[in-house]
Amino acid sequence: MTVTQLGVVGGGLMGSGIAEVAARRGIDVVVVEATDDAAKAALGRIERSIARGLRSSKLSEAEAEAALGRISVTSDLEALGDRDAVIEAVIEDEATKLAVFAKLDHVVTRADALLASNTSSIPIMKLAMATQRPEYVIGIHFFNPVPVMPLVELVPSLLTSEATQERAHAFAADQLGKHVIKAKDRAGFIVNALLIPYILSAVRMLESGFATAEDIDTGMVDGCAHPMGPLALADLIGLDTTMAVAESLYEEFKEPLFAPPPLLSRMCEAGLLGRKSGRGFYRYDEPSAPKGGS
Repeated sequence: MTVTQLGVVGGGLMGSGIAEVAARRGIDVVVVEATDDAAKAALGRIERSIARGLRSSKLSEAEAEAALGRISVTSDLEALGDRDAVIEAVIEDEATKLAVFAKLDHVVTRADALLASNTSSIPIMKLAMATQRPEYVIGIHFFNPVPVMPLVELVPSLLTSEATQERAHAFAADQLGKHVIKAKDRAGFIVNALLIPYILSAVRMLESGFATAEDIDTGMVDGCAHPMGPLALADLIGLDTTMAVAESLYEEFKEPLFAPPPLLSRMCEAGLLGRKSGRGFYRYDEPSAPKGGS
């Protein structure tokens, strides 16, 4: 069954990116945010991204106008009642996501609607059990920035039906044009289970005084051909999100390599969250700040 009416809960970087990609592919999209002001900010985020696509000739004026015409934003969750698929893209906090799924279970009236999460680490089974229809709940994990990054992780729970998996795969691959990989329902899935220990290792190296942030990142970019060093990447992801994923992984596996280093905890407590706050391992108002990735 083709998705023609998509709902997105959360209009931050990920949610707005998902909405944009879907609208550019001809899908009607409703984005729901917590407040009217947040909804306006989400629309502005989408408009700026589409404008960048227009300037870089990735979109024609007609395509940009058509995409924007397919997107509406609101603070009313009831607007998702008629959707045939809804993707949750709120902050990486288990309690918040559970509350969203419990509400969606009552709001979305279509009995066969896909209920998906963009979580990067929280087990899908936990989210599915907040609903009365776990067979329709699945993880569809996009990567930032969504309009650019080609990958999607598809994560079924033990109770996700085969039909739901097929529909979700067709939506991500055929309708959105993403490259889909399938992951088991374990915290972190494939990418973050590999990526987060790597980033945490770099944080520990910095914390111990072994090397500077610049030298750590240069080592991985110039020595291993990575497009971005681990500390610059953490700043791009958001140190709070990195912390949340690490905590989820540690809770699930109890492996020391998943435990957040004290430096990461202190930076989050200080509000030094990376690019989005203007300062993380680098200051983003300085000429020497890492470029790329945004």
